[in-house]
Amino acid sequence: MRRGPSCPVCGGFFEGEAGPHACGLCAVAPPPFSRHRSAGRYGGALKDALLLLKYRKARPLGSVLGRMTYDALRKDEEFWLGIDLVVPVPLHKRRRRERGFNQAAEIGREIGRRAGLAVAVDGLRKIRNTPPQTSLDRRERTDNVRGAYALGRKTSVSGKVILLVDDVYTTGSTLGECARILRKEGAADVRGLTVAQA
Repeated sequence: MRRGPSCPVCGGFFEGEAGPHACGLCAVAPPPFSRHRSAGRYGGALKDALLLLKYRKARPLGSVLGRMTYDALRKDEEFWLGIDLVVPVPLHKRRRRERGFNQAAEIGREIGRRAGLAVAVDGLRKIRNTPPQTSLDRRERTDNVRGAYALGRKTSVSGKVILLVDDVYTTGSTLGECARILRKEGAADVRGLTVAQA
């Protein structure tokens, strides 16, 4: 998977040969997570696989994409250092019923297995069934997910370093809101990991 130079905070890919520096958005308004990484850009075969996973119910692709993501990023030792728990971004129970599974949980389970980390599949709950983010701009995406998530009833994140896992990173609104909840509940640090970045 092609990655290239990226922002050390949000993981946004730079065009050309940029050296390590925070992108304009992260420099002005750092997100609630300390850093985020994606295995590759959202396009080509990677995009096709993610669409099959989400919309064609190709559940086995979740573990394949989890393995590919871990393999692409496992050498970034600083990123993995000190992580206590993997928490997948949740789906609302209605959406999960329709799909039959949560794609982020399938990806997160495989990443946890390969990294030797515990996975809290119900670490977060989606308490409001929000409209899809696809057609929304950055501000609308942020407003759409505000207050949509809560800590799982049996989950404690106090003092822990959390790895938040999702399928695609577009503006960071979803990861940002989930990270905000985890930090509010006492997480020492939250890092984000996605298969692809749009």
